[in-house]
Amino acid sequence: MAQMIFVNLPVKDLETTVGFFGKLGFTTNPAFSDDRTACLVISDTIFAMLMTEPRFKEFTKKDVVDASKATEVILALSADSREKVDEIVDAALASGGFPAGETQDMGFMYGRSFQDPDHHIWEVMWMDPAAAEGQA
Repeated sequence: MAQMIFVNLPVKDLETTVGFFGKLGFTTNPAFSDDRTACLVISDTIFAMLMTEPRFKEFTKKDVVDASKATEVILALSADSREKVDEIVDAALASGGFPAGETQDMGFMYGRSFQDPDHHIWEVMWMDPAAAEGQA
């Protein structure tokens, strides 16, 4: 079985956040979702568990970071092309997301970023496959 990752993120309004990611083309897995948690499917092996803040707090004794004021993590996703990077980030910004950082264009690598409705930072990156293999 392939190793999977489940990133747990606190959200202020579950319905708003699920709707936001739906506009970016992501779905949720109802088998792992309820009225306090939504399992966002990013790929066959990558999932974000979107949890209401009270639900998220059940998993830690630490304070929950207010992502509009502090950053605890930056989530980076790969994309198949520069165009796909633009498609995802443009959709995020058009759907209520916020800008996060400048476009990174190094020729062989291209990336943009956005903040979701809860201000978690997402980077979307493309790298030329030849460069990724050290052949650039």
